[in-house]
Parts: sequence; C-alpha cells; structure tokens
Amino acid sequence: MAWDEWERLKASAAERNATGTRLNGVPVDHVAEGDLHVSQTDLAAVGNEAHTLYERLRKEGRVAVPTTDRAAGDLSGQGFALGGALKHVSNRWEKQLGSLLDACAHISNHMDVSGRIHQDDDHWIRRSMSSINTLDQGFDESYAPAGAKNPAYAEKDAKGKDGN
Repeated sequence: MAWDEWERLKASAAERNATGTRLNGVPVDHVAEGDLHVSQTDLAAVGNEAHTLYERLRKEGRVAVPTTDRAAGDLSGQGFALGGALKHVSNRWEKQLGSLLDACAHISNHMDVSGRIHQDDDHWIRRSMSSINTLDQGFDESYAPAGAKNPAYAEKDAKGKDGN
C-alpha cells in the first residue's frame, strides 16, 4: 500500500468517525439483526449434504474391498509380495473411509444443533448488553437533571411503559 493511499484511507475514516468505540450498545438499526446471524436453513442444507455424502460413501465406498481382498489373498497364496501390499492398501482404504464417514456424520449431527446453540448465544449476549446499559444508567448522574428521578428507576405503568 502506498503512503498516499494510507493517508487517504485515514482521512476517510476520520470523516465518518469510524474510529469510535461503543461499549454500551449497538446502533438501533442493527439491534434486530445483531452481529451473530445463523440461518437454520443454511445449516440444515450443509447437514443434509454431509448426510448424503455419508450415505453414498457407506454404500459405494466399499464396493471394491471384497474383490481387492480376494485378489490380495490369491496373490499371496501364489507367493507374490504384491499380495501383502494390496492387502495393506485395502486395510488403509478401510481405515481412511471410516475416518471420512465419521467426519461426515459429525458434520451432519453438528449442523442439526448449531442453529439453536448460536441462537441461544445471541440471546444471551443481547440480554447481557442490555443489562450493562441499564446498570450504567443507574450509576450515571447525567441521565437525569439535578433533583429529578433517574429514568432508569422510573416506575412502569400497567402497560409496562415508564410513568414519567
């Protein structure tokens, strides 16, 4: 990056106050979305693809194993060292296929619960952030003029709205 480009980027950021930090909340237009957004539809699609791959590998991944094992046995029986090598390849294939099947099953199962877990995390973060803001209001004298009640402690009417 050239020096003049760096200076231009810094000036652009300063113009829009992009260097500010907000610790007590997020802009109102972002509250509905939040920073964490997980679509259960997208997660389900990934999980379904992993399950489909698992099923195909389970059915088709071992098709050649019996033939390969028979050939390995025949070659070994005839005194060829290639028989032992072919059996080794067959055993490695089985082991690697098992690892791949486990990974597909893990992905499929994980996607089933990820949406709910992330949604719970998002709700917890939102509750935590809103309680920090309320606590901050309770200790900050600038929230109410001298002699007036702090609105953080305002009594709620029957509809849950502030009575002030």
